[in-house]
Amino acid sequence: MRERLPSRSAFTSPDLPSGFFSSLLGLKPSILPLVFILLMGVMWRARAAETGIEEYQVKAAFLFNFAKFVEWPAQAFQSADSPIAICVLGPNPFGSSLDQAVEGKVVGNRKFVVRDVRDAQQANDCHILFVSAAAWTRSQVRLGDIKQCCVLTVGEEDSFIAGGGMIDLKLENARVRVEINPDAAERARLRISSKLLSLAEIRRN
Repeated sequence: MRERLPSRSAFTSPDLPSGFFSSLLGLKPSILPLVFILLMGVMWRARAAETGIEEYQVKAAFLFNFAKFVEWPAQAFQSADSPIAICVLGPNPFGSSLDQAVEGKVVGNRKFVVRDVRDAQQANDCHILFVSAAAWTRSQVRLGDIKQCCVLTVGEEDSFIAGGGMIDLKLENARVRVEINPDAAERARLRISSKLLSLAEIRRN
């Protein structure tokens, strides 16, 4: 059974520049899905009783859309049609939201699989690794245990980028914001599209 979608009262209008929506018409179709998800992150206002579910519906949509704007080297996949593995490290905060976000979806002829992993070493077979806040704060995550190639690491804690992570989905004042460390991604032989970088806050270490 699917989760109940947030009602209209879960959103408020953000302060957007004049002509913002008309300017979207000039964007290439390939980037519009990501703009929409980022706009959801800006507009998000979850009611207190439903914060957890609604927040992770948005973050699940981010994880799916990241696959469209990241290029993995051929060696990251066993075959041309191997699926993109999205893994969750630590207690899974998504419920069924992540499975629903990727169900029936295909990116570059690849379907998706969702897995739970116990530690960073198990994440070496993943393509996108989401590190839950609970796992990160337990100080049991060592991103250095992940092999040098091909795992896009995504977290949600303030110290995640400084700790070697690549993308941080920060919740600030009920808004989901995206921070990216392109240097960390390049070291893992991942190429993040300039389209995604242009819509994120860039952090380097």
